[in-house]
Amino acid sequence: MADLLARFRAASKRDCYGLACLFRIASGGVADYMWSSLAPKYPGLTPLDIGARRFAREGRKFSYKNCVVAEQERAVISMLFTFPIEEEQEADDDPADPILKPYEELEIPGSFYICALALLPGFRGRGVGTKMLSIAREQAHARGFDTLSLLVFEQNEGALRLYERNGFEVAGRAPVVPHELIDHTGDVLLMASEN
Repeated sequence: MADLLARFRAASKRDCYGLACLFRIASGGVADYMWSSLAPKYPGLTPLDIGARRFAREGRKFSYKNCVVAEQERAVISMLFTFPIEEEQEADDDPADPILKPYEELEIPGSFYICALALLPGFRGRGVGTKMLSIAREQAHARGFDTLSLLVFEQNEGALRLYERNGFEVAGRAPVVPHELIDHTGDVLLMASEN
């Protein structure tokens, strides 16, 4: 396929609904589960509307401020969502949600975390994902991080190949807890790459 002419930029507040749609793709249904569980706090909103509201917040990890988008002809086609994983995190007294537990436990403290990298299906295989990973490396370097980390479903073979081609290796794994909203079974993989 021909190279894609995309423009890469920091996400803005007006991108929040598109970010929610792309995060939903990257999460393989985990976002649907999370946002559906928040529905009592957001009466009358769909899960995507809830996701957009959460991306619209500032001063939090889960924010458009931590995202980069790629657009073609002014339409957002891809997103990169990153933030640091602290060396030491405060203990959480709330009982862990068993569905989310594997994703919460698989992390590398002190790494620069790629929380999501997503492309609309018609734009894959054209170098956008590789460019987004390059942007993540630049962000990590600028902030003094030597290691990048991410999670990927082992069944997501296209994403797994992209990450392996770009120097990521499996650093841990946990079984996916089955749920009707989650698209994958098998394991979720923690992958890491030195920067």
